[in-house]
Amino acid sequence: MTLHIDKLGHGPQPLVLLHGWAMHGGIFAPLVEALAAQCTLYVVDLPGHGHSRACGLPLEPHAIAEAIAAATPPGPWLGWSLGGLVALAAALDMPDQVRGLAMLCATPRFVRSADWPHGSDAALVHQLALDLETDYHATLERFLALEAMGSNDPKAELRRLRTDVFARGEPELRVLQEGIGLLECTDLRARLPQLAVPSTWIAGRRDRLVPPAAMAWSAERCGGRFVEIPGAGHAPFIGHAGAVADALQPLFAETLA
Repeated sequence: MTLHIDKLGHGPQPLVLLHGWAMHGGIFAPLVEALAAQCTLYVVDLPGHGHSRACGLPLEPHAIAEAIAAATPPGPWLGWSLGGLVALAAALDMPDQVRGLAMLCATPRFVRSADWPHGSDAALVHQLALDLETDYHATLERFLALEAMGSNDPKAELRRLRTDVFARGEPELRVLQEGIGLLECTDLRARLPQLAVPSTWIAGRRDRLVPPAAMAWSAERCGGRFVEIPGAGHAPFIGHAGAVADALQPLFAETLA
């Protein structure tokens, strides 16, 4: 089975969308609706997630990027949360394919360290992986609550996330653990100055998982554009799809052939 990619919208601007940990491409429905007239969107289900549960690809950025590149035209890629690590790696390694980069609540390093004060607590991220083995559903529920926390309407956002998370079936435990491993170990900070394509870094001001300061720092390191959405948490495309679409317009202007 190949990687599942939905082709949606009918506009001249191509855009690849990459979802976050434990989710699937269907989570982007509000953003797809906001951009459908302007963009042709290639909405990916990452390996082990959604309709790509049986595709056989490892949850490894280079392998994923190559599979997406083989199935989509050149254009900008947008990565949310974990998907941002894949999009950033692809933009660094394949600038002819990834013509622009949008990082949505995503950074080059997810966990905190002595030289990186902006990340999530490394012990908590590691505990998440351990908890998956003993209580899969409760662990996902806790993570969804963290994603919704801080938004203007966290209860409504959590309801939406709960509804959507298993809409395409449950992601494999193995792949969820691989995703935690990526979040724990990936560090692309040193490569940011090498980024050769235009980039936009879109933060939710109330995000409790990826601090806006981390994204502002990253944008400065690569000469990118930083945008902060007031009232948004970790999933701005749910309650603030129009603001995310607006934030993408300068990137589209730079990348549309």
